[in-house]
Amino acid sequence: MLKTDSARAALRRLLNLLEMADYQFVTPTPATHARVVARRDKAVARSLRDVFGWSLPFAPDLLPIDMRDALEAAEAIEPAAEGYKARIRVSRVGGMLFLHSAYPTRDQRAVFLGPDTYRFADFIRSSIGRLPGGARIVDIGTGAGVGGILAGIGQPGTDVTLVDINSDALFLSSINAAHAGLPVRPFKGSGLDDLAGPFDLVLANPPFIVDPAARAYRDGGGMHGARLSIAWAEAAARRLAPGGRLLMYSGSAIVDGRDMMRKHLVEAAAALSCHLDHTEVDPDIFGEELDAPAYADVERIAAVRVILTRLP
Repeated sequence: MLKTDSARAALRRLLNLLEMADYQFVTPTPATHARVVARRDKAVARSLRDVFGWSLPFAPDLLPIDMRDALEAAEAIEPAAEGYKARIRVSRVGGMLFLHSAYPTRDQRAVFLGPDTYRFADFIRSSIGRLPGGARIVDIGTGAGVGGILAGIGQPGTDVTLVDINSDALFLSSINAAHAGLPVRPFKGSGLDDLAGPFDLVLANPPFIVDPAARAYRDGGGMHGARLSIAWAEAAARRLAPGGRLLMYSGSAIVDGRDMMRKHLVEAAAALSCHLDHTEVDPDIFGEELDAPAYADVERIAAVRVILTRLP
């Protein structure tokens, strides 16, 4: 995929065309995606949802010519045995369209969007409230940009920075923001390194799975995948303005009934003059991961919402 001004314009044009076509798609887990596609007698696209949602190969005459031209201009199309295949996916979250990587997301530079993204979006919408004018928002590990974009929409005068180590993520998230009508600052980096604070709102949906391939969008590091979540939370707590908040959606491995990530966050909040609100919102996600050797002692992976508020 090209990352040029002309490619950016082409992908924005594609999103506009999909809006006009009232395109709708909700991205499931990779396991569900594989099951649904496997039901097909012949896995060939018959609709826009098949092309841009289910990532199925399509015949040359299936797409309207303006959509195919947009894909070709961005080099977001590749040959397939049945014709062509889009190298991007498009999903709707919070009523808005978001570009992200095509299925399967095996590449190190994949830009992931999935069910956790929808939970993260719901968390933001239910918790953000009204921000003061000029509030500084930073979305760490932004991916497709869902967190920062949903937080910034409808908040006049906010300064929104989208941070990711992956330049492909910054390219797609900036297009998604432009399509949503939100000015943002893309910033390539890991966490809050090299960004000057303080911040009024930090958003984070960190990877929290142990990934042998060490893919950046998936691998949460040590402590059964919790290490990165803890590091981002501690870094954010140090950089929050008085009254500022971290909203983090993550997953935590439960061992013998104990949530070690929560224990670390309780200690960090006390040491960094923050109030912690930690809620387990789903007791059992990604159960298939428990078959991996890294989870041999884990009884479940819980989805958690974390709010850290800097005390005045």
